[in-house]
Amino acid sequence: MSISGIQGLPFEVTVVGCYNLEDKEWISRQDPYVCLEYGSAKYRTKTCTDGGKNPTFQEKFTFTLIEGLRELNVVVWNSNTLVADDLIGSGRIQLHKALSQGFDDCTWPLQSKTGRHSGEVRLILHYSNATQPQQCKAKLAPSMPEYAPSAPFTQVSPYGHAPAAPPAPYPATLPYAAPSPYKSYPTSTATYPPSPYAGYSPQAPPAGYPPQTYPPLPQASSYYPPARAGIYPPPPY
Repeated sequence: MSISGIQGLPFEVTVVGCYNLEDKEWISRQDPYVCLEYGSAKYRTKTCTDGGKNPTFQEKFTFTLIEGLRELNVVVWNSNTLVADDLIGSGRIQLHKALSQGFDDCTWPLQSKTGRHSGEVRLILHYSNATQPQQCKAKLAPSMPEYAPSAPFTQVSPYGHAPAAPPAPYPATLPYAAPSPYKSYPTSTATYPPSPYAGYSPQAPPAGYPPQTYPPLPQASSYYPPARAGIYPPPPY
């Protein structure tokens, strides 16, 4: 985006405040103030009495742009009464974003004389004559013709007949059953030949033979012999 032809146009700088400044006082709180330099123009904020490390200013200044100059110098000082003011830190502010987009709200680092980090300063830059990116995109974007939505795509078979129907889905498989911890044995279905002794009954003796007799078992006698006459037991001799 071209930002040429800005000579003599105004832009605004708002000094919001500073953060984490290096402390130059040993006993009391320091009193910071900010100086802005752009070309030959110089501005100074009011002193923030007892501002310490995080002073607040909220002051706005207007500068006139210079063709080819894209930096703004900022210097932060500590105000003293009896001796010269102490330099807290300085920094360079880039103006390219504010000149191209019209607005820049950012925090910039500060460095001491020895190049050490000495805090931060917050500035809001505003340039009202910047060309908005949306307007440039609208000018550069070509006009595209609008087309009506096309009909849904239909597949045509190269063989002159309707495409085959999709295969039937596979039947759903049953969930796998966990094996039983007990072993099962198959039931035997084998058949065995009939026993030759099946249906056996004792046969009667042939005719003409006397029936077999066995001697009778001895029977216990119920007769006991009589006891001997006399005194029992016999007396001692």
